[in-house]
Amino acid sequence: MKIIVPMAGMGKRLRPHTLINPKPLFPIAGKPIVQRLVEDIVKVYDGKINEIAFVIGDFDEHIKELLIDVANNLHTVAKIYYQHEPLGTAHAVWCAKDSINEEIIIAFADTLFRSDYKFNALYDVNIWVKSVPNPSAYGVVKLNEAQEIEAFIEKPKEPISNLAIIGIYHFKNWQALLDNINYLVQNDVRSHEEIQLTDALQRMKEQGFKFGIYEVQDWMDCGNKETVLNTNAKVLNYLSHEHLIHQEVVLHNALIIPPCFIDKNVVIENSIIGPNVSIGKNAKIENSIINNSIIQENAKISNANLEHSILGKESYYVQKPKSLNLGDYSHA
Repeated sequence: MKIIVPMAGMGKRLRPHTLINPKPLFPIAGKPIVQRLVEDIVKVYDGKINEIAFVIGDFDEHIKELLIDVANNLHTVAKIYYQHEPLGTAHAVWCAKDSINEEIIIAFADTLFRSDYKFNALYDVNIWVKSVPNPSAYGVVKLNEAQEIEAFIEKPKEPISNLAIIGIYHFKNWQALLDNINYLVQNDVRSHEEIQLTDALQRMKEQGFKFGIYEVQDWMDCGNKETVLNTNAKVLNYLSHEHLIHQEVVLHNALIIPPCFIDKNVVIENSIIGPNVSIGKNAKIENSIINNSIIQENAKISNANLEHSILGKESYYVQKPKSLNLGDYSHA
């Protein structure tokens, strides 16, 4: 089995945090999104991962090195491919065509999931889904009586199905996928001006290939600030049984309300941190109250009261003390 991770997008909805690094490298509970994604796939797949192919944009060299380390830590190898133009999801997979020579999982790197059971590949194509309360906001699958996929519907206005596609696909029949994407690319078949993976799936469906589902317990989006903070909180709670505070953390008159992730060489003084806070290495926080936030490495915070906030690397935030003179029954 190989994993292909298309991650060449700009991540515009998470700006300014994606101006330097791509969104899949944004930290969730101390690890980049893409690292958590492939680690979780490895956990639910009961087999050997022979390679992880990352499809990236024009990123800096250090990002390539980080992705190689992600694969090495999972005892497999990385292959790096490039998508220089945003020509669609199928085109991104096509950029990694040299790696499509055995069963593959395609996982788009803006989503995380939670599953407590092993993945069982029963069909030619297995699409990972989650039951959602508002299916009109998602692409969904409709099942027949045999629990096989009989149709794909994009943002249905009528409640045809509540099984949303989460952006992870398994292909036992990798050759059919390759052939159909090749057809789309060679004939420049586009939907919404891009070469889409859903069009390849539809062609395979029409050719008689069998499609099934793998339903996950939780699906966590990482698209924008709101969803990233919600996902960070969820992951921290899932990991709350683990020790998430590095032994090289310096605490002086500090209260930590779990769950929190605090990386090495963080200094916290006269502060209350948590719940649901992730703090990157070498950050320094003093005289502050912080909850439901992500503070990235080397940030410095003083005299702050932060909630539902994201502070980037090397950022510096100081809330200056105020001189107040409030009368009876006043609010400030």
